[in-house]
Amino acid sequence: MAAATAALALVSLPALADGFPAPAGEVLLTLGGAIGQSNTDGVLALDQALLESLPQHEYATSTIWTEGVVTFRGVLLRDLLQAAGATGSSITLTALNDYSITMPAAEATEAAPLLAYRMNGAPMPVRDKGPVWLVYPYDADPGFRTEQTYARSIWQLDRIEVHD
Repeated sequence: MAAATAALALVSLPALADGFPAPAGEVLLTLGGAIGQSNTDGVLALDQALLESLPQHEYATSTIWTEGVVTFRGVLLRDLLQAAGATGSSITLTALNDYSITMPAAEATEAAPLLAYRMNGAPMPVRDKGPVWLVYPYDADPGFRTEQTYARSIWQLDRIEVHD
């Protein structure tokens, strides 16, 4: 059962070989600071289509904020940092309400966290923790069920800053 509730599925999609074009739709997330790729005013601005152009992952997990097992879909933070050419050692993630957390960039791994923009197949509106929620596969490992991890599970995420 634990394997089913903490499933991590990788969907292969083509990488962006020529960098990132300017966003055509509403910007959901910006990435700035120590990055090598930008597409708008020195930051990497990502709309839904640009987020979906990156490798996609899913977690099926319960959370302390939702009922039952929920399926989250999005981009691993690690993959976004790599695609953006991030070179910093720490990152600050900030929500629409200016709540922010800072964490070591090295803690963005192939296992977690996920920049989720879909919950149970549907986009997440602001009133339901969207447009982007940083989530972990909480059911997969007790190490993901800590006060520090919960504090990092920032919803309504709209910007990330990479620091040297």
